[in-house]
Amino acid sequence: MTELKMEPFGTMPGGERIDLYTLTNGRGTRVAVTTYGARLVKFERMVHGAPLDIVLGYETGEDYVRDTASMGAIVGRHANRIAGGRITVAGRPYQLELNTGSKKQNHIHGGSNGLHYHLWMAEIVEGGVEFTAISPDGEGGYPGNFEAKVAYRLTDDDALSISYRAVSDADTICNLTNHTYFNLEGCTADSVLDHTAEIYADEFTWADAESLPDGRILSVFGTPMDFTAPHRIGERIDADYDQLQFAGGYDHNWVLRGDIAPEPYSHLKKAARVTSEKTGLALSCYTTQVGMQFYTANSLAKRPLIGKGGKQFPRRGGFCLETQFFPNAPANPHFPQPELRMGEVWEAETVYVLEEL
Repeated sequence: MTELKMEPFGTMPGGERIDLYTLTNGRGTRVAVTTYGARLVKFERMVHGAPLDIVLGYETGEDYVRDTASMGAIVGRHANRIAGGRITVAGRPYQLELNTGSKKQNHIHGGSNGLHYHLWMAEIVEGGVEFTAISPDGEGGYPGNFEAKVAYRLTDDDALSISYRAVSDADTICNLTNHTYFNLEGCTADSVLDHTAEIYADEFTWADAESLPDGRILSVFGTPMDFTAPHRIGERIDADYDQLQFAGGYDHNWVLRGDIAPEPYSHLKKAARVTSEKTGLALSCYTTQVGMQFYTANSLAKRPLIGKGGKQFPRRGGFCLETQFFPNAPANPHFPQPELRMGEVWEAETVYVLEEL
């Protein structure tokens, strides 16, 4: 039986209250989420007799308001990058806000007013809490008044389920994901390079120096992108390989094979499994989505951000498992398309299961 506690977490610049909801299961595992950006703030489990929080983040709601790294956030309307911010919806072109790239020439994560900057409304639901945000027509350049609902639920077997639902009163695009940085050695640990990762994908989307796929879907075999068998994250991260040199490490989309997840998650596909020998923890990711962006926080140290415990976030101090449509899909029509038609409902689910090795 999951217990839930709500408490004030901070204040928005305009004076609105930011709330924190903490879910605790029968094992004592805790998940905390906040109304600001519907962000995951904590995922804490007892390890060797002491609580270990595996989510990078901050101490207060005000710290999250100052965040520039999408810590723990629900990002959208369109997670990841779109070349030139150009999309076409129902035959009509739209120009999205340009907020990323070497010359700010591309679009990422919904723009400067993306969903991760919204103060969401919260409602207690069975097993957790559901957040709701409204993105008005034209925000970030997107058409349609857009409503997103995201529910976080914690099970007694230490599974964190994130369920997504979105509707729009006009044809638009929708690609929501969670941008949590994990570290299975703890949120103040220095690195994830000794973690071991397995990704259930035989292919990835090639990306240029701006992290934009050009449409090519390449085999992972014979490359440092091959995680079909477990590999230490740091083993090949600095290899002389264009993809890793462009991104300064892993920051790429893998094309999920569709391997069926184990019960009780067989309605989902396997995305990834990351383990730490040091703590004896494993984090498995299952999803309905077609792709997963595996990111190793290569540029995190460039941002002067102070997190939990008063520590500045280090380079490669976390990893992200962002389940989503392929990046830059609007520019590549043969990719699965993140379309949301007026009157239709977009739904997705991702589950992170935390367990012992």
